[in-house]
Amino acid sequence: MTESPEPTHPYVGVWVTADGEIRQRLLPDGRYVEARGTREAAYTGAYWVEGSMIFYRDDIGFTADGVFRGDVLHHAGMVMYRRE
Repeated sequence: MTESPEPTHPYVGVWVTADGEIRQRLLPDGRYVEARGTREAAYTGAYWVEGSMIFYRDDIGFTADGVFRGDVLHHAGMVMYRRE
């Protein structure tokens, strides 16, 4: 597990499910904030990217991962799209 304090990858930004219910903001400092429905900070934590893989560790210790395929993020059974 290698974390970088300043990610140098093209995935920083907001990723959303097609219905807009889940919104994940990948911040340039290696932190993320995930909104679910009306809960704007349902999950928060750290992330790091290795190639096209993304790894998460939320603030209570839960871990997860995902993979980017172009401008689509596949994460925890969800498909998320980049929001401009």
